[in-house]
Parts: sequence; structure tokens; C-alpha cells
Amino acid sequence: MGFFSKLFSAMKKTKDNLSSKLRMLFSKNKLGDEFYEELEEILISSDVSYSTAQEVVTRVKKRAMDERLKDQDYVVSLLREILVDVLEESEVEAPSYPCVIMLVGVNGVGKTTTVGKLAHYFLSQGKTVTVAAADTFRAAASEQLAIWAERAKVRIVKHEEGSDPAAVIFDAVASAKAKKTDVVIIDTAGRLHVKENLMNELRKMDRVVTREYPEADFLKLLVLDATTGQNAVNQARVFDEAVELDGLVLTKLDGTAKGGFVFSLAEELSLPVVFAGVGEKMDDLEMFDSRSFVEAIL
Repeated sequence: MGFFSKLFSAMKKTKDNLSSKLRMLFSKNKLGDEFYEELEEILISSDVSYSTAQEVVTRVKKRAMDERLKDQDYVVSLLREILVDVLEESEVEAPSYPCVIMLVGVNGVGKTTTVGKLAHYFLSQGKTVTVAAADTFRAAASEQLAIWAERAKVRIVKHEEGSDPAAVIFDAVASAKAKKTDVVIIDTAGRLHVKENLMNELRKMDRVVTREYPEADFLKLLVLDATTGQNAVNQARVFDEAVELDGLVLTKLDGTAKGGFVFSLAEELSLPVVFAGVGEKMDDLEMFDSRSFVEAIL
């Protein structure tokens, strides 16, 4: 099964949830204020934030009134186009090389596993990869990453448990520069977004990459568990303030029936999804495609 087939399969819960509610809406309401209020409620029930749902419905309503078309297929098509627009307005270009990708996030979202999948992805694109074990606090974190590195057949730079994470990054960057490696992927310790000292540590790691490897394309990506829902927006806001995020990696898309928070992140924080994961296997992660995602849920 190809990745986009997996995406459509993974988002089936969200699609079924939205489709059944839209069918019910069209069966009882003609286009009008009540219709648009209920459409807004449907989007909110799928974890689109209130302000984003309001913005999307306002755009749908304006276009529908301007073009004077009222049938169900047209309105769904219009909604689909506007949701694609919301995502594409914050899209980033594919990374250029050399590239450093630092993954950040709270505990338990799948950062270490994502490092392995990203390494596999870039290898499949013909790139050379080094991974950096900058999670030096969690017991056996570097050993777990070493297993993924071995599975993906990439180099790993690691220090002893308890070492300074910034020192690991310094060595990984120096090694990548010397060997002309295309991509460095950094695993960082999970941290609660309310702990300021941990956020300061992230800022220090950020500075090391910026100072030591200014010629690299540096992407700071927040790894989010797709089942988190609206709380993902709060997480993203705090991490963005700490390190100025470039985008997101979504994991566990196959486990949610509410994928709407993706639109809130794009519309409110201008944070695009860069990579999306739809399963446990090595090749279950790809570059995110806005149009495919919207077609998969609507």
C-alpha cells in the first residue's frame, strides 16, 4: 500500500465523522445563517479552533453568496478548496542541503521513532544522514536511537548519559561538515512546555547549530501526537515562542477521528505540517501534502 493510500485509510475516522455530520446538515438546512452556524459547529467538533472555524466559514459563506450557488456538492467542494488554501498559506518548501532538523516536543509523542523514520525517508531520497542523540537524560534514550540508526543504516553521534545535549549537537554538526553529510537529524529530550529551564536548554541547542553551521538549512520541527487534539495548539504556541518553530511532524494520524487542529495551527500560528506519520513501519512517514490531506478527510 502506497503512502497516500495509507493516509486515506488513516484518516477514515475523521472523514466518516465529518461526512456523516455534513450529510445531516444538508438534509435539514438550506444555505442561510443557521446552516453556516451549524457548519461552524461541525468544524469545531472536529477539533478546529473556534477562531479558525469562524474564519473558514466566513470565507465559504462569502464565496457561496458571490457565486450564487447553493447545492451540496458545490459547498463541499468550496469548503475543501478553502481548507487547502488555509494549509497552503503556511507551507514551507522542501528542505535544501545540507540540512539540520531538530525535533522537539513533550514526552511520549514519538520523537525518537520519528528520527528513525526521517532517516529512512532521506536515505530513500538518496541523501546521506547522521543522527544526533541529544536526549541525554532519559534512561537508554541513546540506545533506543542507536537501534533505529542501525535499522536505518545511518551514523549516530552520542555521548554518555547525563552529558550536555548542546555538546552532542556540536560534535554531530562538526562531523557532518567534515564528512559533507546531507542531513543531520537531532533527537532532543521530551520536555513539559511549562518548564522554562528546559526551554532555555532548547534555545542553547538552537544557538549551537546557528553558530556552527550557518550555511545549513536549519528546521526546528515540533513533533505532535495527532490524538492530542486542540491541546496541540497550546503546545505549539509555547515551543514556537521558545525556538521559533519552522513546522510540525504529526505522528499517529491513524489514531484520531479529529484532525481539525491542523488547520488551527496553520491559520493561527502559521505553522505547517512538514512530515506526517500514518503507522509504525519505517516507510510510514512522508512529506505532508495539503491537498491530499484535505481530500482524505472531506
